[in-house]
Amino acid sequence: MSKVPKIGLVTVLYNSDEVLPDFFQSLAKQSFQAYHLYIIDNSANTGTQRLIDELGIRYPEVAFTYIANVGNRGVAAANNQGIQLAMGAGCTHTLLLNNDIVIQQTDLIENMYRHALQSGDRLIVPKILFYDSHKVWMAGGRLDKWRGSTAHIGGLQDDGPLFSKPGYFNYAPTCFMLIDNKLFNEIGLMDPSYFVYFDDTDFVYRATQRGYNVYLMPQLVVLHKESSSTGGVDSPFFAYYFNRNRLLFVRKNFRGIYRGIALAVTLLADLRKAVLYRPENRKMLYRAVKDGLWMSSSRYNNRRRVIKTGT
Repeated sequence: MSKVPKIGLVTVLYNSDEVLPDFFQSLAKQSFQAYHLYIIDNSANTGTQRLIDELGIRYPEVAFTYIANVGNRGVAAANNQGIQLAMGAGCTHTLLLNNDIVIQQTDLIENMYRHALQSGDRLIVPKILFYDSHKVWMAGGRLDKWRGSTAHIGGLQDDGPLFSKPGYFNYAPTCFMLIDNKLFNEIGLMDPSYFVYFDDTDFVYRATQRGYNVYLMPQLVVLHKESSSTGGVDSPFFAYYFNRNRLLFVRKNFRGIYRGIALAVTLLADLRKAVLYRPENRKMLYRAVKDGLWMSSSRYNNRRRVIKTGT
């Protein structure tokens, strides 16, 4: 491995012990080794630290730095920690990646990095399939400004030629995204106000406003073990953060007719959820709507932040 890594890999842990062996194995098999892995742990404990030490011995190819946070700082803030470490180490690119993934193609990261250098694309993703069924989890994505919502292309459908065309999209999740670090100096880091959910939507939207779309490389495939670390879509946690953050995203980023219609559509959707949710989630929904509408905009402004990369 070169002395100065070219790519900083950033992954955020939250009760992730079960998936870490496959994660380390996938990285160890990659032909591209000019990377450094930054592991940011939002649920740090001695058991996880012991496991990571063992995996480091088992897979010496994976050079890593482990950061144990005190308490859960949220996905966005933890990603920022890793991004800043990668930039400070001199990395030209950062790969944000979930740890509940499996990579079978040994040249996947190498091909993403080569494309980034040749094309100048700032945001690059592979196709992502469900680990068990191999149905499509994400083959690109789209943001609907009229609704203030996003959708994955091909979700839950059988993979095939329709989802195997490379191209540019105005949205994709950051669960496996290679980012040119120059972009962070242009648009700032992830917005920690979101904590979780819509932080990636916000980041990618800011990039598209500068003219950068997400490039999909569908010949490259990552398998995704859908995480249940936040309790799933039926949890009070999801009911609060997802619904609050959709409102935050619209208020922060949209103006004029887009903002008015997106807020109206979102609030109508929340009204329907209030009927369908069980009592515990309904209570969190009410709180989410209140916070989403009244949180001070100064907490999540769009001002450009220059990231110092150190020496």
